[in-house]
Amino acid sequence: MGAVHQIETWGSRHHPKWLVVLRVALGLCLFIKGIQFIYNSILLDRIFAGSVFLSNFSWLSAIIPYVHLLGGALLVAGLFTRFICLIHIPILLGAVFLVNIKQGFFSGGSDLLFSIVILLFLCLFAIEGGGYFSLDHRYFNKHVAEEH
Repeated sequence: MGAVHQIETWGSRHHPKWLVVLRVALGLCLFIKGIQFIYNSILLDRIFAGSVFLSNFSWLSAIIPYVHLLGGALLVAGLFTRFICLIHIPILLGAVFLVNIKQGFFSGGSDLLFSIVILLFLCLFAIEGGGYFSLDHRYFNKHVAEEH
């Protein structure tokens, strides 16, 4: 049994139902952040241009808002939850370590704490999965498919 299968099995058996609220809130936060990035695309371009590490990856500023929109919507529905979280983890790692860490915790416009919390929730749901009230559970759980 592979490590991924063991994590999936453990996550399916140990998923409290109240975590659904956190998953939906996480999805909404990512969706809203995607909308903010679309409406304020100059800010994202400025972040990429101002960073030594990210200046070669300026094309990401056009992709990240739509990844947040799609990923947020899929997290709300609980569809491809682990996959979506694994896609967002590198984006949030970049937000924490390459963008927000320069501003620090106590600056007025810092999203560092918010980015850290979102990153922690993404790691949690990458392990836990979508849970019982998700499209993942409904359509991809082998035991549910056998019952119906």
